Amino acid sequence: MAGRTLVKAWDDGIFSMSAQAAFWQALSLPPLLLALLGSLGFVDDWFGPRTVDSVEAAIVGFSRTVFTPEVVDQIIAPTAEAILTRGRADVVSLGFLIALWAGSSAVASMVDSVTEAHGQYEVRNPVWQRLVALGVYLVALVVAVLALPVVALGPDLLPRVFPVAWRPSVTAAVDAFYYPGVALVLVLGLTTFYKVALRHSPPWRRLLPGALLAMVVFVVSTTGLRVYLTLITATGYTYGALATPIAFLLFGFLLGFAIVLGAQLNNAVEETWPSRPTRRQRRLRRLRAMRAAAARAALAGTSAARHAAAAHTRTARHAALTGTSAVREAGARAVAAVRQAGVVPEQVAPVQPGTRRDAARPADLPAPEQPAHADGGRSLRPAVTAGGDRARQEIM
Repeated sequence: MAGRTLVKAWDDGIFSMSAQAAFWQALSLPPLLLALLGSLGFVDDWFGPRTVDSVEAAIVGFSRTVFTPEVVDQIIAPTAEAILTRGRADVVSLGFLIALWAGSSAVASMVDSVTEAHGQYEVRNPVWQRLVALGVYLVALVVAVLALPVVALGPDLLPRVFPVAWRPSVTAAVDAFYYPGVALVLVLGLTTFYKVALRHSPPWRRLLPGALLAMVVFVVSTTGLRVYLTLITATGYTYGALATPIAFLLFGFLLGFAIVLGAQLNNAVEETWPSRPTRRQRRLRRLRAMRAAAARAALAGTSAARHAAAAHTRTARHAALTGTSAVREAGARAVAAVRQAGVVPEQVAPVQPGTRRDAARPADLPAPEQPAHADGGRSLRPAVTAGGDRARQEIM
């Protein structure tokens, strides 16, 4: 299973897909924060006046657990602060709509990578696939706008719901299960993303192993990257002004790598143990099979009709040739019978003067000679008649 996953990932170019995802993540970060923090202003009255500030602090704090301090202090935190200082007026502007389209580019690259991993890249129309990515981005944005205040304010608000005596225990439980709960929600969300990205997807539970693998790979790889960057910084070797953008691109690369590798694992599992098709898929397969059978039957019927017509044509030609030969043979036998009766064939049907053939003869040609018999050939008529009857019988 592991070998099949790695070989398929290598053949599909997992590194180029991850680099593409990192590039689009870097371009989509400002539009994403603009859409997210700008939309939070509409739910500010639901959760309290400091909701946006609390969510911003939660985003920055969570980013510090994933990215390096330089990435957070120089990219994420300044971008979020700049968006909040402009207010939420940009949310209703044309620039916000453009930001939505630009922000969905990272999701579109992920959708393309997942479909490529499952061999379904050309199944869906490219325009429709881009719209699907935009729809996934909008739905995720709405869910994040509603869920982030709960995640950010939940640890502080949840203990207040319980009695005072229970609050220390509830606070300890929230602190213990906060990050595992967030990880579980992210795994479920990634599994749903795998499900929606595919045109012909297996059942939802079959996509859970890939989401778990993606989560583990991302956590382990980002931890190793943080250690590596810390060691590099301690030695004094840096990239100067490019150090922070390069670090952010590396984190984006690892995120794309983890998601694509999880999709490759799901594809390997599906190829090794194919899932049972759903009722809708079975109905579609039967419909396609019926259409294919009807097309083959129509093609076979057309070919059979052509072969039958050709056979009838050959039979008719053979019969015509055979019939002509039979007529010729019967005529030859009739002439032989007349000759056996003692009559010359030219004298069987003498042309009398005044007939149509004689009228067509030119005037300067002599008339045909009369038979030399004294009775005008009347003695030969019985023989000629007998020969003609015999010829007709032969022909019939």
